[in-house]
Amino acid sequence: MIFCVTGKMAAGKNFICSKMVREDKNLVAIDLDQAAHTAINLVQDKIFSCFGEEAKKLGLELKNQDGSLNRRALGKLLFSEPALLKKHESIVYPKVIELTKNFIAESQSNGKSVLINAAVLYKTPELMELCEKIYFVTASLPKRLVRAKRRDKIPLAQIISRFKSQRNLLSEYRKTGKEIIIVRN
Repeated sequence: MIFCVTGKMAAGKNFICSKMVREDKNLVAIDLDQAAHTAINLVQDKIFSCFGEEAKKLGLELKNQDGSLNRRALGKLLFSEPALLKKHESIVYPKVIELTKNFIAESQSNGKSVLINAAVLYKTPELMELCEKIYFVTASLPKRLVRAKRRDKIPLAQIISRFKSQRNLLSEYRKTGKEIIIVRN
C-alpha cells in the first residue's frame, strides 16, 4: 500500500511519518523534500543556466563559493515569482518522480508499504495516483510560525510568503478524490 502524508509547512509531517513508521514495522517513508534535494543536485547545472540571470537581477547569487547551489537564494528567487517556481518544478519533478518510483519498487519488493511525505504531492499526479489515502497534518498558525523560524532560520517575510503559497493546500488534495484523514499535531 502507498499513502501520502502531507500538510502545510512546519505542520509536523516529518514527526507524524516517523511516528507511523515506529509504530508499524511494515511501513517505510520517503521524504520528498530530501528526494527533491537529491534531484536538484542531479540537475544543478540546468538550474544554474535557467535561473542564474534572474537571480542576479534580484541581487542573488545561486552559486556558493565552492560551486554548490545556494539553496536559500534559489528559494528566495522561486517564491518571489510563481512562473519561476513552475519552471523549476518542470526541471526537478521528473527526477523526483523517478527517484520516488524507484524507492517504491524497492520497498514493495521487500514487502513494505510506503508513506510518501510531501507537501505538494498533488503537483505530481503520476505519484498521487499511486496513493490509497492521504494523511493531512495540521497545526495552528502560531505553532507553525515558531517551528519554521526555529528550523529554517530564514526571515519572517520569507516564511509568510511560503505559507501564503500553501494556503489552499487542503482544497488541492480534496480535488484528488482520495480519502483524507486529518491529523492534528
